[in-house]
Amino acid sequence: MTTPDPATTAVRTAIESDTQHGAVVPPLYLSTNFTFSAFGEPRRYDYTRSGNPTRDALGDALARLEGGAGATVTASGTAAVTLVCQLLKPGDLLLAPHDCYGGTYRLFESLASRGLFCVRFVDQTDTESLRAAFALRPRMVWVETPSNPLLRIVDLEAVAALCRRHQTLLVADNTFLSPALQQPLSLGADLVVHSTTKYLNGHSDVVGGAVVAGTPELAQEIDWWANCLGLTGAPFDSYLTLRGVRTLHARLRIHEENAHAVADLLDGHPAVARVFYPGLAQHPGHTLARRQQKGFGGMISFELRGGASAAQAFVEGMTYFSLAESLGGVESLVAHPATMTHAAMDEDARLRAGIGDGLIRLSIGIEAAQDLVADVAAGLERASSAATRPPLAVAAAC
Repeated sequence: MTTPDPATTAVRTAIESDTQHGAVVPPLYLSTNFTFSAFGEPRRYDYTRSGNPTRDALGDALARLEGGAGATVTASGTAAVTLVCQLLKPGDLLLAPHDCYGGTYRLFESLASRGLFCVRFVDQTDTESLRAAFALRPRMVWVETPSNPLLRIVDLEAVAALCRRHQTLLVADNTFLSPALQQPLSLGADLVVHSTTKYLNGHSDVVGGAVVAGTPELAQEIDWWANCLGLTGAPFDSYLTLRGVRTLHARLRIHEENAHAVADLLDGHPAVARVFYPGLAQHPGHTLARRQQKGFGGMISFELRGGASAAQAFVEGMTYFSLAESLGGVESLVAHPATMTHAAMDEDARLRAGIGDGLIRLSIGIEAAQDLVADVAAGLERASSAATRPPLAVAAAC
């Protein structure tokens, strides 16, 4: 047999693995503990924090899809980020994107402020700035590509070459695309991080994360820290996420088709100052995205000309977009990063990253494209005619 297509792997992983009753779908093991076969003879599993058959089935699927040596499933995406940070020691330098997800930014800054490591935020699309930062001898480089929320594209192969030259670990957050559309390990990354809450689960009913390692040694080290710190995911969450993974490729095809339709509407609309979607030919990272990705995904951000008042008018009255954080579910979502996903960043940091008060982020779902386009068009009309309003208060968010 030839090597199966990733879509086949996503569907078939752990299917027909039940040896007791012949169940097609693998059973859910909720047990917290497992008996020893005899005194001093543990079985493969002894305690669910350390290992669980259901969680391992999901980890096996993710490792295969990413082309990794192993995957550790965590309780959340932030837990996955925290887990990777255990590879850093006091004095080690982490180079992180200046425009990364607000929760990641907050975590890196908070851990660095306690002296656990040092962090420097860099525009990773600026080749000269990135090269200059390597003179500081970083231990780890963290890449988001596409970035959240501005969908900037970072050249993974180029960064990987710099990392190899300086013996630096390269970690790629692949949440926005999933392994269906991008495989960072094949481009030179050492570790891949996911918030499995997003596209991998795909139904907005599970919080989870994962770290996929490129070598057995890294996989073993990550597993050890996950067990030590108690960061591993729950069996039921793993069961639901594995169910979501089975439809990943089918869902992403519709996500992307719908995203193209919405992006075409936004492109050139008088209410819109800029559109951030790599699928548009004029996007600065379009050519690079075509080279290192298998698709452009279902995330779109755009900047409204009217600032906060226009953003408020746009989101109020949406019919098929729910005003909520998170992304990657089958339902469409609209977010205002400055007051939601990136509220944890101070205003100066947000502005340096390019996250203004008029920025809107859309997670395009799998509803009918014409309904989503009509909903966005109506929102743009509201934004165009919005009266000037007081600036929105920025409150800390999850």
